[in-house]
Amino acid sequence: RKQATDYSTSSSDEEFESKPSLTHKAKRALRKRRKLEKETKQLIKQEELKRLHKAQAIQRQLEELEERQRTLEIFGVELERELRGEADSGTKDENQMLHEWFELVMEKNKLMRYESELLIIAQELELEDHQSRLEQKLREKMAIDDSLKDEMDLNEEDEI
Repeated sequence: RKQATDYSTSSSDEEFESKPSLTHKAKRALRKRRKLEKETKQLIKQEELKRLHKAQAIQRQLEELEERQRTLEIFGVELERELRGEADSGTKDENQMLHEWFELVMEKNKLMRYESELLIIAQELELEDHQSRLEQKLREKMAIDDSLKDEMDLNEEDEI
C-alpha cells in the first residue's frame, strides 16, 4: 500500500515537474529558432552587401571601359582619315598605319567582349538578388500558420 501511494505520488510529482520543463524546452526551442532566424538574416545581409560591392565594381569597370572605347574611337577616326589621305600622316607609311588600324580594331573587339562579360555578370547579380528576395518573401509566407492564410496567400506562396 505504501509503495502504491509512493508510486502515485512520485508519478504526479513527475507530471508536475515535466510541465515546467516542457515550457523550458519550448522557450529553448523558441530562442534557438530566433537565433537561427537572426543568423539567417545576417547571412542574407552579408550576401546582399557582397553583391552590392561587386555591382559597384562592375559599374566602375564599365565606366572605365566606356572611356577607353571613346579614346580608341577618336584615335581610329584620325587613323582612318590618314589612311584615306584626308589628314597629314607625316612620316608614317601606309603599312604602318594599316598595322595600327588592325591593332586598334583588335583592341576594340577585345573591349567589346569584356563589356559583354561584365554585362552578363551584372545580370547574374541582378538575378541572384531577385532570387534572394523571393526566398526571403517565401520564408515569411511559410512562417505564417496555414490556418491563418486565405486562398490568395496560398496561391501567392505557390507562385513564389
